[in-house]
Amino acid sequence: MTYIAKPRLHHPTLTLNNVGYTRRDYEGRVSTLCAGCGHDSISAAVIQACWELDIEPHRVAKLSGIGCSSKTPDYFLGASHGFNTVHGRMPSALTGANLANRDLLYLGVSGDGDSASIGLGQFAHAMRRGVRMAYIVENNGVYGLTKGQFSATADRGSKSKKGVINSDSPVDLVGLALQLGATYVARSFSGDKAQLVPLIKGAMAHGGAAFIDVISPCVTFNNHGGSTKSYDYVREHNEAVSRIDFISDRNEITAMYEPGEVIEVQQHDGSMLRLRKLLSDYDPTDRNRAMNYMQTHHSRGEIVTGLLYVDPMATDLHTSLNTSELPLNAMSAAQLCPGSGALAKLNASMR
Repeated sequence: MTYIAKPRLHHPTLTLNNVGYTRRDYEGRVSTLCAGCGHDSISAAVIQACWELDIEPHRVAKLSGIGCSSKTPDYFLGASHGFNTVHGRMPSALTGANLANRDLLYLGVSGDGDSASIGLGQFAHAMRRGVRMAYIVENNGVYGLTKGQFSATADRGSKSKKGVINSDSPVDLVGLALQLGATYVARSFSGDKAQLVPLIKGAMAHGGAAFIDVISPCVTFNNHGGSTKSYDYVREHNEAVSRIDFISDRNEITAMYEPGEVIEVQQHDGSMLRLRKLLSDYDPTDRNRAMNYMQTHHSRGEIVTGLLYVDPMATDLHTSLNTSELPLNAMSAAQLCPGSGALAKLNASMR
């Protein structure tokens, strides 16, 4: 794969944050996703959030799985630690890294296919154990790398680009995160940067398991039958010397609306997404109310966005396991393996 390099030099007038970095210092490689993809908007929001939080890039560890969403960590925080795991296994790799070095800030990036299907068990245990991390799911309801099949989060009754109707009930990752004990749960829309950036900042600063479900439109899989811009139509009316797919540019979908307001956002395929932003006086500290509120509005066809739940007294896995304040990766061999005497004492304590 060919990468387009960004210039290393910055304009001297770029604004510095409190730790001496410009916003450009939080960027990564040039994105190879489709033009107008909502995932790129999420990457931009992560960049903005980390710059505003004055986080030194080398203090962040970003981990991902497989899918369009899991490619995005390459497009932000190029100077941070990074690890791309196998499909659905990001949470366990992140948990191990977190236990080894608690001094880093952990950012898990996944997709609806990566977390709601093959990785559903991994997602569940990371949430219930309270692993300290910001877990972002870039949710578009399809498997983008394998030509747009329904993912587990696709709503019942939704139609694919081939006209197939989804008959399965969706997996609601926000509802699961609330039930499993996540202590920071939010939902947003990739086109609403004014809402998304503060939510990411809150997740990065949170002391426990923070989860954000971001509805992120897929711009590619709208070449439905009847469109003169579809691949099939062009192939049927064109005598080409080779068979090449070209995905035309799409404008980024954005949304600006006030707390308590409901808006309908038209997608590239003509379908409508109905968003409701939480009221300013909404109490996010009541877990049961958050679940009821979300389900009530879901029954009306509305997707509630904002900070749904937060536990201001959250603890993490290190607290429950009573681990050492000194990270494991900073310990000497003698500290990690104290000898047979310490082992005998430990065994005796369990009798």
